[in-house]
Amino acid sequence: MRAIVARLKGRGKKVVFTNGCFDILHVGHVRYLRRAKNQGDVLVVGLNTDRSVKEIKGEKRPVVPEKERAEILAALEFVDYVVPFDEPNPLRLIETLKPNVLVKGADWLKSRIVGREIVEKIGGRVVRVPLVAGASSTGVIEKIIKAYCG
Repeated sequence: MRAIVARLKGRGKKVVFTNGCFDILHVGHVRYLRRAKNQGDVLVVGLNTDRSVKEIKGEKRPVVPEKERAEILAALEFVDYVVPFDEPNPLRLIETLKPNVLVKGADWLKSRIVGREIVEKIGGRVVRVPLVAGASSTGVIEKIIKAYCG
């Protein structure tokens, strides 16, 4: 992926990076990723592996296995590349790829966004995208449990 990003940047393309678990894709994810892509020419999505999702969200997650989450993300017209990473955060991946733009949800304070310093140091920018109210994978899971188990 490092070589691909270097080639793209060499051709003058603006590379955008974002990351997440993307477990049970919902409208909030779709709108977020579309807005991320609008920040540049090529969207690279860092995807937490199953192991790292468990570390972040607990033993019962992810609901959807990593390979399926990657396939679903890759099928979205505005996602150009999906790159799995096994750490709890994407710092190593951001250090490797050095994207022009780093996108995170507005629930993150800019000062707490992992990789912000790396991107800003190379002259890139960090963009916070508003979230869709009420859209969350946890909310979908809770709704399913309430409807079918409660």
